[in-house]
Amino acid sequence: MAGTVQPFVKIETSPFESGAATHVGKVRSRNEDSYLVHPESGIWAVADGMGGHDEGHIASSMIVEALRSVGPPSSPSDLLSRCEESVLRANTRIQLLARERGRQVIGSTVAILLIHQRHYACLWSGDSRVYLHRGGSFFQLSRDHTQVQELVDSGHLTPDEAKNWPGRNVITRAIGVREEPELEIENGPLIAGDVFIICSDGLTTHVSDKDILQEITMHGCQEACDALVRMTLARGARDNVTVVAVRYAPAADKARDDKRSQKLEEPAQSIQNTLAPKIEGC
Repeated sequence: MAGTVQPFVKIETSPFESGAATHVGKVRSRNEDSYLVHPESGIWAVADGMGGHDEGHIASSMIVEALRSVGPPSSPSDLLSRCEESVLRANTRIQLLARERGRQVIGSTVAILLIHQRHYACLWSGDSRVYLHRGGSFFQLSRDHTQVQELVDSGHLTPDEAKNWPGRNVITRAIGVREEPELEIENGPLIAGDVFIICSDGLTTHVSDKDILQEITMHGCQEACDALVRMTLARGARDNVTVVAVRYAPAADKARDDKRSQKLEEPAQSIQNTLAPKIEGC
């Protein structure tokens, strides 16, 4: 409902604690974000319908509903395969909707966290993000598919210059805009105490990485999500804002994992490195 924070009813399904919250913000009239908390299948996701394009809210909800249909997997590879198939189905449905309505572009970003046994993977397309808090470190696992990120990567802009760059909202990938969806992936081992944050760019436009780290350090998952949305609203909330938090804390594994190194391993090589044409995005 516009004007109120929409929290997720907290679910604690061992070994995960999950929380989520979303808000339309202070400028937009419609919330085009969608999210999924589905610990039974090991899937958490945020999708951000492309602002300025028709039916962005439908595109994001199609992605989330496709992911919701995934049942409990038999292995990490099975979960990844089912997730990719779901995104492909959503991509096809979004393209069909665009043709039926005579629209040139309908699309959505997506950021997905997959967990099975002691392995995680994050997949994304666009500028919705996945973060990991491990030990004393806080990392952005995803890399924004944006024009401004390409300029930073090529050395044409510094990270500080990128924060105020006029084209910082121009995304280069999204689900629904091409025949084959372009997903990037990072993966690694899961360690007791890991906390993941999945969010739309409506959060990171107003809230720093330091702010996110502080809230997830001080609070449980639902309390941190609520606090981050309130912080975004207090700072103007120019876009819809959605955040999902996931904490992995199995009692049986904690003592063993506390003895392991808490440093994040180098991310695995991305499965896709090609750059796509620019898309006016969220």
